[in-house]
Amino acid sequence: PFSTDPNSTFYAQAMEVKTVGDNLTPEQREIAEFWIDTPGQSGTPAGHWITVIRDIASNMNLPLSTIAEMYVGVGVALADSFISSWSLKYQYNLLRPVTYINEYIDARWVTYLASPGFPEYPSGHSVTSGAAGRVLTRMFGPQAFTTTNITPSGMVTRSFTSFEHAASEAAISRLYGGIHYRSAIENGVRQGECIGDHIMNTIFFRSVPQGE
Repeated sequence: PFSTDPNSTFYAQAMEVKTVGDNLTPEQREIAEFWIDTPGQSGTPAGHWITVIRDIASNMNLPLSTIAEMYVGVGVALADSFISSWSLKYQYNLLRPVTYINEYIDARWVTYLASPGFPEYPSGHSVTSGAAGRVLTRMFGPQAFTTTNITPSGMVTRSFTSFEHAASEAAISRLYGGIHYRSAIENGVRQGECIGDHIMNTIFFRSVPQGE
């Protein structure tokens, strides 16, 4: 629950955002920028995962039928994730860490990345990434891969040991950027994984014989 008590869990989560933001490593800064996904610059969170599956389709040399299933599965996961996460954002209507920190801890503190102008909880990046990562894991299992994205510092390529690894990094990037509390990140990933499982348990693809 929301609290301004310095001994509360909420205050501790806000302090974590501030402490992490004040001590970012070069890699944490790169991760924050890699997953920034600003519309019109590096793409939205959904657009970033479409870029990821584009790279996977190319790197894994997948057949067209499998590529089509991947786009459908991940596309539906991303759409449902935004519906799910944004409906909750306006139910909870929680303030961003920077607003809380400036009001109750340090009026001069600034985040590494600018916070979007809509409610904080849950983390949209975390929900969409958890869902996309779960769909891809259900389809292909744990696969190592690389993917490239444009960032404020230029084109960056990052490598991952699995789709869940990428989803986890995308989620925690919002803590590095100062945009989300940990609860929004961790609960958001779990929310997305539930969405991904529901999709993979509900949508069934049929094989299409050659020439049909």
